[in-house]
Parts: sequence; structure tokens; C-alpha cells
Amino acid sequence: MHLNEYQNQARKTASYPNVGNNPIYPTLGLTGEAGEVADKIKKVLRDRNGIFDSNIRNAIMLELGDVLWYVAQLSRELGFDLEEVAEANLNKLSSREKRGRISGDGDNR
Repeated sequence: MHLNEYQNQARKTASYPNVGNNPIYPTLGLTGEAGEVADKIKKVLRDRNGIFDSNIRNAIMLELGDVLWYVAQLSRELGFDLEEVAEANLNKLSSREKRGRISGDGDNR
């Protein structure tokens, strides 16, 4: 599946106030879902001795899907296609790699 196709299909399930003019809602959802991913991984460290069995890997995959859904919605709210966002990210990373700036801090390295 292509990213823009995913974004278009995911948009059909968007049900929140002012869809199409509300970047705040998907931003809050994104942070919440990212926290759920982090929480599941934390519990693998705490309760499973760092072992990611197929059940926990699947549970994390589903949470990552929720993260992707909110990224797709926030991108759309801001007028971006998901493929455009992905391409911009790869271009940024490629530039950093060429300049020896993959490591470090800051957006403009």
C-alpha cells in the first residue's frame, strides 16, 4: 500500500470535531498513542526481561498503526500528503548524512 492511499483510506474513519480544520485533535491523539507504544515497551523491560515475543510485538504493531493514523490525520489537517512528509524526511536525513550530521541535537544540523 502506498502512503497516500493509506492516508485517504484512514481519512474515511476520521471522526473528531472540525475535521479538516483541527490540527490540535490529531496532535493530542498522536502524543497519546506514542505514549502507549512507549508504555508497552517499558513493560517488556519491566515484566518480560526485555523479550519481545510475538504477542507483544503484535500489540506494539497495532499501537504503531494508531500512531500512523494520527500522523496521517495531522498531515492532512496541515495540507500535506503522507508521501510528501515521508519524502521530506528522507531528504532531510540524506542531507544530514552527507554533511556528517546524523548524530547530534537540533533541527538544523
